[in-house]
Amino acid sequence: MTDQLTGRLFDFIESSPTSLHTVNAVRAMLLNAGFTELSESGAWELSEGRGYFTTRSQSSIIAFRVPKKDFYAFSVAAPHGDSPCFKVKGSPEMDCGGHYTKLNTEVYGGTILNLWLDRPLSVAGRLGIRTEDGVRMQLVNLAKDLLTIPSLAIHMNREANNGAKLDPQRDTLPLFGSKGADLLSMLSELIGVKKEDILSHDLYLYSRTRGTVFGAQNEFISAPRLDDLECSFSAVTAFLQSDNPENCMICAVFDNEETGSMTRQGAGSTMLSDVIDRICRWAGKDSEARSLAVQNGMLLSADNAHAVHPNYPDKADPTNKCWMNCGIVVKHSTRYATDASTAALFKRICEKANVPTQDYYNNSSTPGGGTLGLISGSQVAIPTVDIGLAQLAMHSPYETAGREDLKHMVDGMTAFYNSVFSWDGNSCTLR
Repeated sequence: MTDQLTGRLFDFIESSPTSLHTVNAVRAMLLNAGFTELSESGAWELSEGRGYFTTRSQSSIIAFRVPKKDFYAFSVAAPHGDSPCFKVKGSPEMDCGGHYTKLNTEVYGGTILNLWLDRPLSVAGRLGIRTEDGVRMQLVNLAKDLLTIPSLAIHMNREANNGAKLDPQRDTLPLFGSKGADLLSMLSELIGVKKEDILSHDLYLYSRTRGTVFGAQNEFISAPRLDDLECSFSAVTAFLQSDNPENCMICAVFDNEETGSMTRQGAGSTMLSDVIDRICRWAGKDSEARSLAVQNGMLLSADNAHAVHPNYPDKADPTNKCWMNCGIVVKHSTRYATDASTAALFKRICEKANVPTQDYYNNSSTPGGGTLGLISGSQVAIPTVDIGLAQLAMHSPYETAGREDLKHMVDGMTAFYNSVFSWDGNSCTLR
């Protein structure tokens, strides 16, 4: 089972070089499972027990299954589909002495700049294309080893091993080709349109290196974009294999978490609230019934966590250490949405399913990053717990995690989706 899951994860990551392609990959999984696509700009006709999904801006997707109109609550898992990288600017080609062409880029998210050097890279994203009737959007992926960001030889930079700072406008621009290389011409030829009909683009660099299994007992995995495609893959996999007769199950994969979640397709947007509103209107729930369905439910804000680093164990919290292959991480911080009640309930769900958990707290001298949980809660005030899997080298173009933990997350999320729980005062009944 672990071997099969790992291979499927690597395939999912390879098919998801950008958040746009992540949504496309999730969409394919949902359609294959018999789900029906709904347009946000059209009327929704729903049926009990059927599965549906909708997308926003091609880069966020929300799937749901309503068992019956008088469903009890919402069970939501919400990872994100974007990862730190470089975004291609407009008119990107830059001539280098009449011999080379490089691309002009900007940093997307909080990536580790120097780890992108000397790697096989390519470009993927979407194009806005002129048509006779208006415009259309087209996903593209130049699926070949196309670029590299060459480092400066140590002979020319004797301070390279002393923490030299990189300038994103000079030091991290990728080598694209010889004189006259033209990115939009390549893309127009790829999809069979005229270059002049490409009116706009959202294009990103991505690492071409495929995932691998390693370790003395093959106990670790490394791959690009484990943060947060490992949680995205786990959430969709668990969602599709779960069945809850009482709760409306929702799987939401949001874009732009790495840049603050405040776009119209981010977790800070109205997207989740809009979907919940439309489900409740179909189900005949008034505002009070909607509030009950939200407050009786729970959201898993799923985003990977920091494992103890073998070379920097002092960076971990002194009494709360997380290790790869030791189970799902429940994340605690003033920057997270987890509280004692949501943490306890999720741990109890996992305990009943024989899924191990561990607690994460930041070292007090090193504040960690945020998640989408608190931001999403500003739109839908549903009880939330932040979870993830322990990993190393977060925000590197090639990250490391525990091989067994993928199954832990799928099993834990499946147990969550299959659970019905109800709070009565300070006690919660779980069934």
